Amino acid sequence: ARVPRFQMPDDEDLPQFFRNLPFQFQLPEQPQERGPMRGVGSGFIVSADGVILTNAHVVDGADEVTVKLTDKREFTAKVLGVDKTTDIAVLRIAARDLPYVRIGDPKTTKVGEWVVAIGQPFGFENTVTAGIVSAKSRSLPGDSYVPFIHSQIFSRSGGFQGLAFAVPIDVAMQVKDQIQHDGKVSHGRLGVAIQEVNQALAQNFGLKSPTGALVASVEKGSAGANAGLEPGDVILKLDGKEISRSGDLPPMISSLKPGSKVTLDIWRNGSPKQLTATIGAIKDKTIADARDKETLGKAKLGIAVRPLSADEKRSTDLDHGLVVQDVAGAAERAGVRPGDVIVAVNNTPVKSVEELKSAVDKSGKTVALLVQRNDARIFIPVTLG
Repeated sequence: ARVPRFQMPDDEDLPQFFRNLPFQFQLPEQPQERGPMRGVGSGFIVSADGVILTNAHVVDGADEVTVKLTDKREFTAKVLGVDKTTDIAVLRIAARDLPYVRIGDPKTTKVGEWVVAIGQPFGFENTVTAGIVSAKSRSLPGDSYVPFIHSQIFSRSGGFQGLAFAVPIDVAMQVKDQIQHDGKVSHGRLGVAIQEVNQALAQNFGLKSPTGALVASVEKGSAGANAGLEPGDVILKLDGKEISRSGDLPPMISSLKPGSKVTLDIWRNGSPKQLTATIGAIKDKTIADARDKETLGKAKLGIAVRPLSADEKRSTDLDHGLVVQDVAGAAERAGVRPGDVIVAVNNTPVKSVEELKSAVDKSGKTVALLVQRNDARIFIPVTLG
């Protein structure tokens, strides 16, 4: 089968949790020459009838996915759907009576507990790695969406620092259930930027203890704005559930269905207040299947983009740009990656999808994209399709 170009992540970015599990996927990796490509990734079986969880980027762009079990049986897997917001993919293989993982409760996980990952990193079978839970409800700097679906090694400088992040399994299972039941995933959105409340802020605000999520900014027209949230508010409870740390709030919001109503207990100007919010929806494209990829690949440039959010502008120090959500065809062959931020086309800044389309339409056979990737800016020449 024809397999599109696929860029495997650097070793420091390769998700440990899904890499170190009982079977491997065969999928594309970056080749030295054009032609059919293969790569590997990992996942785990969650039901006896062949339902499998893995990362969305593991199967993204693959024409064919083969699942190899530890007993050496191989199956062609069907991709039921992917959720790019959480980087979860759900697969199914035609098998019955399979052994499957027992799903735990992340709420019972305690700081200091040992955790292990068992799998086949780089093809080495029956490998076990161990670590200790150092904290819960943490997020990566600059990331406006929590939680994290895969384990990820984190480094500010590019070197390994031994920190791994993983999403609660209950969130992953919620995504799986939505994909299986509805064929798509909906994530709730409040539209606020939050930060931790430390002791100094708690004293300044008149709080008895440093708890809750401090609202740093509110996006205009968002669910939070419509509910009356203001910068400086401290969200203490969501539908009666306490917010101990700021990191508790995003996964609670994202698990809610858009349109649902919630009660927010907040602290404002030294006194408690209660607001009602109607949850919005994350506008990102979350479901992609083979047909989406094929259609995208036939486009002139071959990318799906969206404008930077207010949170992303703050975290990246960019005042404009378009985030690449998906890539295929011409852009993929040129090396454009999901997560790249396109800031200019042929040296002309682009602030909207319409401006990008106009710039590409005015170009000849090639176009020069100025891309922000991590902390660096690079020009990528693309031969248009």
